[in-house]
Amino acid sequence: MRQSALATSILFLLLVSCGESPKKEKGKVQENITNTDTVPKTELDSTAMEEEEEEEPFKLTEENAIDFFFNYSKKLKKDKVKITTTMGSFTVQLYDNVPYHKANFIYLTRQKYFDSTQFHRVVKDFIIQGGNSDDRRTARKRGDIGRYLLPPDGNKGHKHHRGTISMPSSERDNPHKLASPYEFFIVVTNPGSYHLDGSYTPFGRVIEGMDVVDAINNVRVGDGDWPWQNIYILKAEVL
Repeated sequence: MRQSALATSILFLLLVSCGESPKKEKGKVQENITNTDTVPKTELDSTAMEEEEEEEPFKLTEENAIDFFFNYSKKLKKDKVKITTTMGSFTVQLYDNVPYHKANFIYLTRQKYFDSTQFHRVVKDFIIQGGNSDDRRTARKRGDIGRYLLPPDGNKGHKHHRGTISMPSSERDNPHKLASPYEFFIVVTNPGSYHLDGSYTPFGRVIEGMDVVDAINNVRVGDGDWPWQNIYILKAEVL
């Protein structure tokens, strides 16, 4: 009986000892899982926060426009833009030695700014002027691209011959006649409008489709030289 009781006691102690060990080990494993789970969660949250903090879209300003177009012009290898209107198409070739204005026109073309704008000013036997619209989309596009002006560059030997594409001055308080980058005008006067030389910047010429330019110049206009029929630029594309 004593031997049986002793054996029973030993067996009880062994069972108790074996039952405690897994509990302690289980606690250690659970602690590791918790700590391991905490680290990637923090890292994931950090990554998600970085993704949520999106960079603001680039906008041109008075401060960065010149540097931007200086660098942009260095990469340009193309110099022709085709403009398709509701009255037909014409093509302009841009001058290489007027780099800021050339770069500006190509940049705006690639940004699809001119698409859906209009020839909003037509002066008989003088000019047609495009790049503006009374559509709110045009104002939004200008806001997205930025607010800036370009310095005049009329001393490169280019004159306002018939077919010349040039850039008008801004309507803002502008004693230096800084150019309004979003608009352009094309001379239709034969042989030219040379009184404009020195005051505005010729930056290219029409090389194909001058008959379309003449047709636009012949439409009826109302107050402010705005055409009675809307003449839209359907598409401008770099060739």
